[in-house]
Amino acid sequence: MVVVVKMGESYKVAVIGGGIAGLLTARELKREGHHVTVFEKANKVGGTWLYDPRVETDPLGLDRNREIVHSSLYRSLRVNLPRQVMGFLDYPFTKKEGGDPRHFPGHEEVLRFLEDFARDFGLLELIRFEHDVVRVERVDETSHEWVVESRTRDGESKWELNEEVFEAVVICNGKSEPKIAEFSGRDIWPGLQMHSHNYRTPDQFENKIVVLIGNGPSATDILSEIAPLAKQVHQAVRGPNFQFKKLEKHDNAWQHSMIECAHEDGKVVFQDGSSVDADVILHCTGYKYYFPFLKSNGIVNVEDNRVGPLYKHVFPPGLAPWLSFVGLNYKAVPAVVIELQAKWVAKVISGKLQLPTQEAMTCSVEEFYREMEKKGWPRHHTHNLMFNEFEYIERLAAQLNIRPLNWWRNITYQSVLKMISYYGNRYRDAWDIDKWMHEMDSPTSHI
Repeated sequence: MVVVVKMGESYKVAVIGGGIAGLLTARELKREGHHVTVFEKANKVGGTWLYDPRVETDPLGLDRNREIVHSSLYRSLRVNLPRQVMGFLDYPFTKKEGGDPRHFPGHEEVLRFLEDFARDFGLLELIRFEHDVVRVERVDETSHEWVVESRTRDGESKWELNEEVFEAVVICNGKSEPKIAEFSGRDIWPGLQMHSHNYRTPDQFENKIVVLIGNGPSATDILSEIAPLAKQVHQAVRGPNFQFKKLEKHDNAWQHSMIECAHEDGKVVFQDGSSVDADVILHCTGYKYYFPFLKSNGIVNVEDNRVGPLYKHVFPPGLAPWLSFVGLNYKAVPAVVIELQAKWVAKVISGKLQLPTQEAMTCSVEEFYREMEKKGWPRHHTHNLMFNEFEYIERLAAQLNIRPLNWWRNITYQSVLKMISYYGNRYRDAWDIDKWMHEMDSPTSHI
């Protein structure tokens, strides 16, 4: 079956989320002449870049009935990608008078950039702030129209429900649910357990023995921040190559293999055989996709952190182009991936670009899944672009007839990892990114 979208038709489109993905998608849809409504739970734009000092009532984030705080920012957070690649194709993330001038600025500077972007492109009037989407569902099985039900607060405690019908919906709220490490005894261990989603400042770890799980950017940042205050920090890392050792630059920090089990007396035992009597277990273990509002009759599911089936991570074959996702991918330079996805969605809905048939898209997804299995990639890495970031960007750019930029090949997630490996956690200040980009643009460069 081929879904034919008439060229030049204007549709009523709902965008779920007012972060980077939602704002870029709204702009591209607006440029194509569609009637756009953005639903944003917070009272400002920014998504995860909107710092909130509050933390959730359940520090692990397992209680479905908790009051959810969307932002996961800690107060000291600086970006882990240079600002040169965080801007958009026609709207660079430049240094501004009175702002944070660093190549790797703090989160406040990113929020200002997004606020400026929303204002400069007239997006604020498209956004319904403090609208929490609770249901997205097709009007019926033969229609491509969707009911979007949202709730707003009426006073302190009462919620008011609102329903509206749209011809297309784009989901842009990304990973929103904390992922928790699994190990024997986790539920009976008596100390404080929390997810990095609820970490804001290091004060509460003063003189504590902390087990920190994870080895990603947030784990590295938080470890460096809490170590000067904590009595001890023990980093638990998954993988066969990690074993017990003292961490450099920290007199009171050690690295272990993953937690084997935890006991009711407070002891935490690691797979390398070492153990510690700890006060806190801090899960810096990332996030999972969670779309409780989406009612698709099983056409789109989240299974082991795979959202699918999705053609090229964006369109469900059975519901395209009237339902799509923007911004699911990770371990990539997010701004360019998200912007190209947003442009693709907008032009497909406008009829300027055609998708393959439903059958062809389904076959493409199945082939991708088979290729993952053949390479031994686990299902939860479906949306990980670490090993094919450049190819994915190039494919989207070619469809959109956008000329490749040199840095797309040179500044990738992999290149940032190399800089972190070379400079350690001081890479943000030690890496001369201007010199690097100049050398990469040089005709003598072999990159």
